[in-house]
Amino acid sequence: MPFINSVISWYLKKRISQIEYFMDYPHEVQEDLLMKLITFSEDTEWGKKYDFASIRSYKDFKERLPLQDYEDVKPYIERLRKGENNLIWPSEIRWFAKSSGTTSDKSKFIPVSDEALEDCHMKGGKDVMALYCHNRPDNMVFNGKGLVLGGSHKVSEFNNRAYFGDLSAILLQNFPSWGEFFRTPDLSLALLDDWEVKLDKIAKATITENVTSISGVPSWNLVLLKRILEITGRRNILEVWPNLELFNHGGVSFIPYREQFQKIIPSSQMYYLETYNASEGFFAIQDRACSDEMLLMLDFGIFYEFIPMEEFGKPNPRVVTLEGVDTETNYALVITTNGGLWRYMIGDTIRFTSLSPFRIKISGRTKNFINAFGEEVIVDNSDNALDAACQATGAIISEYTAAPVYLKDNESAAHEYLIEFEVEPDSLEKFTKVFDKELQNLNSDYEAKRSSNLMLKLPLVHSVPHETFFRWLKSKGKIGGQNKVPRLYNERKYVDEILKFIND
Repeated sequence: MPFINSVISWYLKKRISQIEYFMDYPHEVQEDLLMKLITFSEDTEWGKKYDFASIRSYKDFKERLPLQDYEDVKPYIERLRKGENNLIWPSEIRWFAKSSGTTSDKSKFIPVSDEALEDCHMKGGKDVMALYCHNRPDNMVFNGKGLVLGGSHKVSEFNNRAYFGDLSAILLQNFPSWGEFFRTPDLSLALLDDWEVKLDKIAKATITENVTSISGVPSWNLVLLKRILEITGRRNILEVWPNLELFNHGGVSFIPYREQFQKIIPSSQMYYLETYNASEGFFAIQDRACSDEMLLMLDFGIFYEFIPMEEFGKPNPRVVTLEGVDTETNYALVITTNGGLWRYMIGDTIRFTSLSPFRIKISGRTKNFINAFGEEVIVDNSDNALDAACQATGAIISEYTAAPVYLKDNESAAHEYLIEFEVEPDSLEKFTKVFDKELQNLNSDYEAKRSSNLMLKLPLVHSVPHETFFRWLKSKGKIGGQNKVPRLYNERKYVDEILKFIND
């Protein structure tokens, strides 16, 4: 096994020279990539509509193609799901990554081409390990197995040629057969749809394995690790897996979880590596242990553009490429991909921490949201769910705000709502249950996290005194139309401040 570890590490580290190349020549790599994407797609319906054959530069591309969001590309995706092809990308689209929805849909279905699978998502996974092996040459990670905790939706059929599921499930389904030797649990367990059953089975199946790395969303992995300790009666995970050395994490901020992981894995040698990957593509990897910023990966088949947030939402916003960014501005991310997304606004915001090479941090979303556990609840979700609860209980809401309640020891996490009622509900308990159920109906990712109370328990809903929000804003000298508390906030800043204000 040490020999195998050395061979694989050597093979992966050969990729480092290519990474260093795009770090040294970022603009040339991106410009060349854009023209390849355009040329490859000339004969698609989209390519003919915008005359890709006549595009000779980024300037042509920018002037010709409009910015897009999911609602804009949804008609094409629906046709792809029914079996049509050569619409937005020339190769056959057989896979669709299911993620949380938009304002009009419970779920989005992102097309994943074979090129996106191989040259973006799979390549990203390999590069994670290449960078790890490069930074930690004494690693022994391939002496054991990597525990990969997949998503909430197994792969299902749209038709006999097209399938959908969580991106993680799609990747596991397409994992090379030789890779199964280095991965756990068995595919049949990894793709289970019932999370309560799934976590229990995975815990029991992996406690006897030599697990050297774990991968996935921090919140779900924390639940799994606690279940393993419960089953084994051990004090910490190193008593179960003494050779554990790496956690590849992404999907949500690691900040609220760091202390809990360090407590459950008490080792100064444990390596935490963040990735920025989504259904739409694999974007960035933490390439240095000493910093939590991530290297923007420029040769994964994705061309990047950026909208300064002060321009976002304007009819003709200013859009820049890497040549026009700085480290002071918050940018909305725009991507053109080898999966057929053209000038697509993904909804994330990023901030550059370095321009040589280009390193970033995820700064949030273009809309108010809560995404502490991968649930991606947006204001439109909460507004509509609260409206349903009001109708069911006779309540009227004047103001509200919400934030996550993070996982603590053996307690599930939750969302906490501070609501100022103009008319109180006839039952706050009924109001909360109706709201929760409707939110699950509106958002498939929230629904998955609420499954059996494993990750998220029932929301905590507080009825606050009349004029609480007004008086709190007044106390801060922020009375006026432009001053308001976000409906949803991914940190507890506002909720904690208001609760303290009420209790003082």
